Amino acid sequence: MSLTVVIVLLLAFSGGVYWLGRRRAVAQAGAATPLHSLPGYYGTWVALWTGVPALLLLLLFLTVGPKVGEAMLSANPPAAVAEMPAETAQAFWSDARAIAGGHATSAQPWTPEQRAILDAKVQEARRFHNTLTYGAFALAGVLALAGFLLAWPRIAPGLRARNRVEGWLNIALIACSAVAVLTTVGIVASLMFESLRFFQVISPLDFLFGLDWQPQIAMRADQVAAKGAFGAVPLFAGTFLIMLIAMCVAAPVGLFCAIYLSEYAGSRTRSVIKPLLEVLAGVPTVVYGFFAVLTVGPAFRAFFNYIGSWLVEGPIDPVGRYLMGVQGEMALTAGFVMGIMLIPYISSLSDDIINAVPQSLRDGSYAMGATRSETVKKVILPAALPGVMGAMLLAISRAIGETMIVTMAAGSQARITANPLDSVTTVTRQMVELLTGDQAFDNAMTLSAFGLGLTLFVVTLTLNVIALRVVQKYRQAYD
Repeated sequence: MSLTVVIVLLLAFSGGVYWLGRRRAVAQAGAATPLHSLPGYYGTWVALWTGVPALLLLLLFLTVGPKVGEAMLSANPPAAVAEMPAETAQAFWSDARAIAGGHATSAQPWTPEQRAILDAKVQEARRFHNTLTYGAFALAGVLALAGFLLAWPRIAPGLRARNRVEGWLNIALIACSAVAVLTTVGIVASLMFESLRFFQVISPLDFLFGLDWQPQIAMRADQVAAKGAFGAVPLFAGTFLIMLIAMCVAAPVGLFCAIYLSEYAGSRTRSVIKPLLEVLAGVPTVVYGFFAVLTVGPAFRAFFNYIGSWLVEGPIDPVGRYLMGVQGEMALTAGFVMGIMLIPYISSLSDDIINAVPQSLRDGSYAMGATRSETVKKVILPAALPGVMGAMLLAISRAIGETMIVTMAAGSQARITANPLDSVTTVTRQMVELLTGDQAFDNAMTLSAFGLGLTLFVVTLTLNVIALRVVQKYRQAYD
């Protein structure tokens, strides 16, 4: 019996218990003893006691069960396995688990003696798995039955079933909030722990203010020039250059779209344009990356090469030759496509914010003889400025953390430049390159990814704090 079947049976049993509890509450109600809560609350209370503890046990088994089985399997390794090299022993245990689970057959050239030991361990793994599985199923059934027997006799008209059900919901909400908080704490703690290991090898000053980024490690003890340089300034320079290009594209277009949809467009036009803008927000970023590589990059390269060939014949030959050498991977390509991606975020949020401005402000402006454009410039935009700045902040944070577009379209050269036609790299792209493949987290090259992540986290947090300060200042002016 599979875990899915057990969960379905548990949900079906809980549904039947809900019906029985509701029916029992209705049967006990009378004119002299009215129900404290609606009948559905009584059924829900019994169903929660029946299904939730058993379901939590099954989820715990699904999470911890495989690890427990692996620990039991490898607790007493045979002597032949203990004498194997670490890589061979790891392959042996992987084969045993895979064959026991029916996922694969061994492709390793094991000797007949090793094959016999492997077959014995496969049978042992299956016994462990069956024991744990059926034990968890039986315990879940006992918990479901115990919960039902605990809640069923307590159904009475005076039972505050609604308060009990709301108490379950409060516990669920607190648990979800705790998961969110603990996840955030875990992310920050893991970043800080690995970053401290990195900064024990590389000086924080060299990392934060260094102008050369060449992460590499020595493959041999006698290898020369493999110490590596971990100056992150070129990476952040490329990141902010692409972000500025993206915001130059997205901020005016998104804000003007929001103003048009909110103040000028009719209901029929708005019902067509706004959903189309929302479609852009649902497009995966990898699709934008393909669009940058296959369409925007070649178009920009052809355009600048054409301008360069025209300038070569004029008095500014060096500029023309430079433009003729422009490649498709450059900051302008990544920034332009990223700006297109950010348009729906700015437009949708700004549109909601502008619509939230009280109509009385518009009416008062029109009553004073102002035109629609004057009302937008002098009344609506100042009143909506805190929310619009929040939308811009969201777009900036998204641009700084974007990965796929810059990985596919920005290039890989770590350089400090303000020229949008140059190939640059970003923090997120370097993190992808450093953590791609099988990595050993015992060298500065791999650990530098965590240093970059922690620095990016601090930069984003600083931008949020600054934006909140500005928003509070302007909000006080218009309250």
